Amino acid sequence: MSFNTDNIRLVFGLKLKQLRLDKGMSLTELAQKSGLSMSYINEIEKGKKYPKSDKIIALAEAMGVDYDTLVSLKLNKKLEPISELLRSNFLTELPFEIFGISPADLLELLSDAPTKLSAFISTIIEIGRSYNMSVEQFYFAVLRSYQEMHDNYFPEIEEEVERFLNELKIPAEQQIDEYYLSNLLTDKYGYTIKYFDEDDYPDIVNIRSVFLPKTNTLLINKRITSDQRAFTLGRELGFLYMKIKERPYTSSWVEVKSFDSVLNNFNASYFAGAILIRKEKLIEKLEKVFNQEVWSSKAMVELADYFQATPETLYHRISNVLPKYFGIDGIFFLRFESPSGQKDYHLTKEMHLSKKHTPHETQKEHYCRRWISLNILDEVSNLQQTNKYKEPLVGVQISNYVDSESKYFVMSMARPLNIISHINISVTMGFELNDELRSKFKFLADPAIPIREVNQTCERCSLFECKERVAAPVILQRKRQLENMKAALKSMGA
Repeated sequence: MSFNTDNIRLVFGLKLKQLRLDKGMSLTELAQKSGLSMSYINEIEKGKKYPKSDKIIALAEAMGVDYDTLVSLKLNKKLEPISELLRSNFLTELPFEIFGISPADLLELLSDAPTKLSAFISTIIEIGRSYNMSVEQFYFAVLRSYQEMHDNYFPEIEEEVERFLNELKIPAEQQIDEYYLSNLLTDKYGYTIKYFDEDDYPDIVNIRSVFLPKTNTLLINKRITSDQRAFTLGRELGFLYMKIKERPYTSSWVEVKSFDSVLNNFNASYFAGAILIRKEKLIEKLEKVFNQEVWSSKAMVELADYFQATPETLYHRISNVLPKYFGIDGIFFLRFESPSGQKDYHLTKEMHLSKKHTPHETQKEHYCRRWISLNILDEVSNLQQTNKYKEPLVGVQISNYVDSESKYFVMSMARPLNIISHINISVTMGFELNDELRSKFKFLADPAIPIREVNQTCERCSLFECKERVAAPVILQRKRQLENMKAALKSMGA
């Protein structure tokens, strides 16, 4: 069996603990017999430390086993179910620590019931394989859970942003833009910034930016818009200012080497969003929007323009401040992509705060065509066909889910992706409707806001006369058949 260094420590600690328990020895007894401290032995058993040879000899003598038995990587029969997990590096490659769980903690759980827990984890791995989930996708799913755990608000990065603004003496009324960031990167950090297109680098034409560390050069795609350039430059500054070493060198993920690189990229992106969209100014402007008696789509476009931010950056930044500063946490975020002129929709990002909201990702089902997220993509396509598209579109609706009591106020922004031709993108924020939200969003009483009955997918929907339906309600029908079967069996006394 081949183990990495971290797993060697884990195996040694696991074997030491198991031997101690098999011999009925407490930590205190082992400490007294070996002459080592209880805290040190505890660190060894948790896989945090690997003892030197003289200490291994002392432990072996204290438990009446020979040196080779203790240092052998072979696990006994009781612990054998853990072998496969250790061989796959599952315990050390996945970022349990961001959830407050160390690999040793998980290993301790496994040692108490190795067969059952190992089988459970192996089942999860198999489910991931069945859905063709790559390690990269798993990392992104973990990152999303990490964001959701913290209400997508990270005080330590907010503090870094404040320190940066204070150090550079940037006044509150000054809006940071791409020109300021470009000059800062070149003058203060010695960057060279170059712009490229398909003639320069045809193989990376669909990537926004590439950093070349050997020459300190940042390559930026000529296709991207001013707000995308501002975000790209801001993220680069985030890597530098927060002294992040392990990072991706491309804006799009060509290869994911570790979870740390995924997390670090998120941290730098958060930094970029926070310097472009200053917290205090955003809160001030959102209060004005929320206190309007009627909904204004134009206000959202003006917000994006003011902060020189993409719709996605704007919505993410809004999700940062709403839970902490407005007490609004029943939120979801969705990002859809669709080829221009086609009704082919792909959910590429999602996030849910406070709980799992509807809608959310489904496998191989057809999302409800009544969602504003999809309708607004169709609107962008229609404008493109007639050469009338000029600026991001904003759409809103109140969504009533017909087969549940869920109700949401939903707002979407859509525009062409630019970097990949003929692809449009919509970003959506949904807010769980309740009396508290109505008291904070004054515009919700606006009769001009459309109210639509919707559902998660066509396959689950009971709106049989729906004109937008694109698939039969097969999942709903199976569910009802099962309910009828249960009712019949119950009436028979079975």
